[in-house]
Formats: sequence, C-alpha cells, structure tokens
Amino acid sequence: MTPSLLSPPQARAAVPAGGTRIDEWHPEDEAYWAAVGRTVARRNLACSILAEHVGFSVWLLFSVLAAYLPFQGFDFSVAQLFGLVALPNLVGALLRLPYTFLLGRLGGRTWTTVKTALLLLPTLSFAYAVQHPGTPYIAFVGIALLVGLGGGGFASSMANINFFFPASAKGLALGLNAAGGNLGGAVMQFVVPMVVGAGGCFGLVKGGVLHLQVAAYLYAGLATLAAVLAYRNMNNLRDVKSSPRAVLALFGHRHTWVMALLYIGTFGSFIGYAAAMPLLIRLNFSVIDPATAQVVGIHFAWYAFIGALVGALFRPVGGWLADRLGGARVTLWAFLAMILGTVGVLATLAQVVPNPAKDPAIALGNQHLFVWFLASFTFIFAATGIGNGSTYRMIPLIWRHKHTAGAETPEEHEAGVVRATKEASAVIGIAGAVGALGGFLIPMAFGAPWVADPFAAVRTAFVAFAGYYVFCLALTWFVFTRKHVLTDRIPSLAHARI
Repeated sequence: MTPSLLSPPQARAAVPAGGTRIDEWHPEDEAYWAAVGRTVARRNLACSILAEHVGFSVWLLFSVLAAYLPFQGFDFSVAQLFGLVALPNLVGALLRLPYTFLLGRLGGRTWTTVKTALLLLPTLSFAYAVQHPGTPYIAFVGIALLVGLGGGGFASSMANINFFFPASAKGLALGLNAAGGNLGGAVMQFVVPMVVGAGGCFGLVKGGVLHLQVAAYLYAGLATLAAVLAYRNMNNLRDVKSSPRAVLALFGHRHTWVMALLYIGTFGSFIGYAAAMPLLIRLNFSVIDPATAQVVGIHFAWYAFIGALVGALFRPVGGWLADRLGGARVTLWAFLAMILGTVGVLATLAQVVPNPAKDPAIALGNQHLFVWFLASFTFIFAATGIGNGSTYRMIPLIWRHKHTAGAETPEEHEAGVVRATKEASAVIGIAGAVGALGGFLIPMAFGAPWVADPFAAVRTAFVAFAGYYVFCLALTWFVFTRKHVLTDRIPSLAHARI
C-alpha cells in the first residue's frame, strides 16, 4: 500500500517520505505547516528547482551552440541561426498548457520525472548530428523543436509548487523555483563555451578544438540525475487535479488575459533576450577573421551569460518585493525600468557602425560601445526578473480574493482557498504558455528574414519592444493601480494589495 496522509491529526505525527502520495494537504493550517508541511514543501521545491534548472539549460542550448555552428563547418545564414534560437521557445510555449494538464493527470512527482527524462531526446540527437558536418539545416530544425521540450515544463512546475506553499510564502517559493530554472540558462551560457573547447570566463579559459557534442552529453547526464532525484524525493498531491474543461473555462476570465499579456512583456523578454544575446553580440560587436578563424572584437561567449544570470537572480527579488509592496506596484515600476533600458540599448546601437562586410577593423572600432550596450541590457534583464516574480505573485492573490472575499464561514473560506489554488495554478500555466511566446517572437524579430539588413532588423525590433512595454505599463496602471480601480473593477479586491 502506498503511504499517504489520511488526516491532519495523523499527519502531524510523521512527515511523509519522498516517493509517496499525500492525500491530505493543509498548508494554511499553521500547526500542520510547522509540523509537516514546511519540510515536505521544501524537499519538493529543491527537486523541482533542479529539474527546472536542467530544463532551462536544455531549452537555451541553441542560444550558444547556434553561434558556434559556423565554427564547426555548418554554413547557415544569420536568419537561419536566429531561427534555430527561436524555435525552441515556440515549442516550449505551445507545450506549457498541455504540460499543465498532464500535471493534473499524473501528479507533481510523476510528471516531473517524465518531463525531465524526455530531455534525453534533444540532447542525444544534437550530440549525434553535430558530429556529422553533412547534417542538413532541416535536421537541426527538428532538433531545435525537440529542444523546446526543456521549456514546456516550467508552467506545470510553477503550478505544482503553488499547491505546496501557503499564501504567505508563495511569492518567495515561486520566485525561487523560477529563479532556479532561469539560472539554468545563465549557467549553461557560462559553462558550455568552456566544456566544448571554445574558451570563456572573460578569456581566462583559452579555446582549443571545438567538441560541441560534449555539451549535449553533459546535459543528458544531468537530466538523468534530476529525473532520478525527482522520482525518489518528490510527492504527488491528491489535490493537484484539474480537468481540461475547467482550465479552458479560465480563458474567459479577463484577468487571465491581462496577466498573460503582462507576462509576455516580462518573461517573454527575459527568455527571448537570453536566447538572442550571443548572436546579438556577435552581429554588432565581433566578426570571425577568415585568416585565423578567430573572433575579432567582443567574444560573445565571455559575456552572453550575464543577462540571463542577472534576470534569474532578480526574479525572487521581484517575488519578495511583491509580498511586501504589492505585485502590481512592483510590476509597474519594472516596466518603466524596461522602457528606460531599451532606450539605452537603442541609443548605443545608433552609434554602432554596421558591419555587413564583416571587416575586423569595424568590429574593433565598435568595441568601446559594448560597455554601454551591456549595461543597458543588464538593466533590462534585472527589470524582467523583478517583473517575472511580481506578476506570478499577483496571480494567486487575484484568485484567492475572488473566491474568498464573500465567505461567511470557515468552511466556505477553506473551500474558496482550495478552488482559488487550483484555478490560480491553471492560470499560471496559461500565462506561462502565452508569455513564453515572447521568447519566440523576439529572436525572430531580430533575425527577420523579410528584412534584408539584419542591423536594421535589430534596431526596428527594439523600437517595437519599447512600444509594447509602454502598453504593458499603461495596462498595469489602468487595471490594478489607478485610484479606486480595485473598488470599481475588482470588487472582491477592494481592500487587497495585489
């Protein structure tokens, strides 16, 4: 018989081990949380963070490896390389909602194990293909689609962790889970250049012969480890159940779409910029010297990880600030910061001399502008991280107040909390799926095949992104923070700090 928790009094006597199903879960009960809930929740959070870390790393593999394919003898255009960077983000976005359905069907432990084990498909496929110089572009397109499996699990992971923690701790817990995943991209972009023989660490590690397949084998091993740990240490909760019909009904709720649009601006920007950063640096600040086959100018491998690292580290800060100041207020300021950072990037790129001929002298002449480009971009990444944490913190609060504001008895309040947790977890999946589409649109805009001049495409894209951030700022103000908005537009939130 599978061990389980049968009732709160019995549950307080012993903490359930990993690998079990928990039939009774009461994180809002302070005594239960202190005796049982905190230990179990933290154990599941730790395994979830590792699984998401590996998933994000695999999801962003092409952000670095695509930039090295020309060194390996693959003659792909700039638009083709940006396509390989963008496609995993599209697949990851499209998979997030069905992955959330599978969470409700299989449970957190089982689904985390399965989705992490699936990462063996893209990693081993890439390891094989990159060792054969005759591999056609369409084969890499197929591998890029498989790489998207790494991004599909994020929303279901966040939804699962949302069930484990009480409302007072959700902001930090969701922020840590997300940051652990987001850090995967930064760690991968820092480590991969060194392990494949390209050098890195700001030039302290020198490059040699490239072996791109080593990166794929490394993450295949880490995926196996994360899947085993999830299977042995996580738990399935009985309450993590949802029907596709109930989830789809939430598409009709206005605030589902509001939060999805805001998440496109925050997380979509984070994942899109993180994926495109190496190619952006290479396009504007470096060239490959045909005489030596070496990078002239700014080496993208030395700096590409910084943005993803900053964005990931600031995500729990956003959740923490939202717990104390209110998610809407923090989100509003985050979008303002993103606008200012984008203006800084545009001002820098306006001074960069385009280099369509790939002249080493032009690349060297642009080097002095890179510090301003990196500083502005890092500022944007910090703002996206804060915005990611604050928007996800808003979702549980909106639905909690929606279902508990009119409760007249403790039983009604508890039933409202249960319903709110289920619906908020589903909305997290929806917002995560829609928001991740930004990760596809941003690299595609940078490498737009319909624009002949890639330098012009990049500048035009940043103008469009700045316009979208202005829209998100106005939307946040109009729906959540303007005077009397809570009373007028969300009656159940009249006295809540969203």
